[in-house]
Amino acid sequence: MENKLLLAQFAAIIEDISEDISLLSNASAFMMQMIDDISWVGFYLYKHDNLILGPFQGKVACTNIAMGKGVCGTSASERVTLLVEDVHQFPGHIACDSASNSEIVVPIIVNDTLYGVLDVDSTSFARFQETEKELFEGFVDLLVNHLSKL
Repeated sequence: MENKLLLAQFAAIIEDISEDISLLSNASAFMMQMIDDISWVGFYLYKHDNLILGPFQGKVACTNIAMGKGVCGTSASERVTLLVEDVHQFPGHIACDSASNSEIVVPIIVNDTLYGVLDVDSTSFARFQETEKELFEGFVDLLVNHLSKL
């Protein structure tokens, strides 16, 4: 499905949500349901200088990731989207699911403050490209806009 349509559907779904946990829960469910070839999607929330597991869809996950560690911790500490075609080649990769082969992580910055990250995994190598980067950054932009009003 086209990015523009997915983002419009997502915006409509989250429009009336008034709690952050509900927002992130439905966001992860929407992405898992609507995007092909992903094995895990969810959020790690920034608390006490760590990333703590938040709402997600997929297998049991790591619950605590240090800043600067793995793909999630690196994305959060550098505040940049990381698109990793082969996670096994990423220095310090944290293997929560050994079947995961590619990953994209988008930092969530609300009012200039790190809120957490969106983490998406796939069992396929090089699953995420520029089109997916734009899509997931679009999801995060919509989430940030919504979170800033809660």
